Amino acid sequence: MREDLGNRRAPAELRAHAGRARNALGRIALVLVLTVICCAAACERNRTPATEKREVVVFAAASLTEAFREMATEFERARPGLRVAFNFAGSAQLRTQLAQGARADVFASADERNMNAAVAEGTVAPTPALFARNQPVIVVPADNPAQIAALADLAKPGVRLVLAAQDVPIGGYAREVLARASRAPNYGGDFAARVQRNVVSEETNVRAALAKVALGEASATFVYRTDVTADVRDRVRIIEIPDEFNVVAEYYIAPTKNAPNPAGARAFIDFVLSDRGQQVLAERGFKPAR
Repeated sequence: MREDLGNRRAPAELRAHAGRARNALGRIALVLVLTVICCAAACERNRTPATEKREVVVFAAASLTEAFREMATEFERARPGLRVAFNFAGSAQLRTQLAQGARADVFASADERNMNAAVAEGTVAPTPALFARNQPVIVVPADNPAQIAALADLAKPGVRLVLAAQDVPIGGYAREVLARASRAPNYGGDFAARVQRNVVSEETNVRAALAKVALGEASATFVYRTDVTADVRDRVRIIEIPDEFNVVAEYYIAPTKNAPNPAGARAFIDFVLSDRGQQVLAERGFKPAR
């Protein structure tokens, strides 16, 4: 009888044990599911700062190199983890890169023409802001072997003149200066043509033109006053352009149309336009935009 009861009890105990095991497994499975969910949520939280765009890519005219690098140092210091990456080149070259699909957040041009063209091409937002002005000057090597003392001397035979290409802002400004001088009786209507005959090369940006003069490879070129920085000041000499022929170079800045980091673009542009940004530009020799 006892044996029969034991036999009958055994299946019941087994069923109870199996039930407890299933409950335990269920609890374990629930814990595992909750753990996976929590881990996924934590990973998502951890991934947000990492995948958030932490770089601002700025395409800027070569003449802005020193001023923008100084601004970037202060900008990054105030925004830990955010980095500014620059592509400095001629404004026309940068505009072409944008048109060909290069990704950037900000475009800063040394003239309105290239900025307007970028807007028309659909690569830059139609909200450019004027942020600085500059003044073209002529530079010659420090020893000035061609004996250039004034704008008129650029037409002398034997002068080796370097100009930036016409679509480069400083190249356009230089040609405008020459055209204005050609309308003055004491220069002659063919002045620009005579100067053009002395051009030995055309460069893609203002710094390339300046380098050729600093190295003594050319007799003269047109640059911005701000381009005569400490690293070349002892190797070149400035020749002023008469006020009646000179132009004012205007710089414009805007976010790109499909900026990968629109918030970063806006923050950098705001800094450039801020009182501190304008102060940095003034300290580098730029004229205020306002």
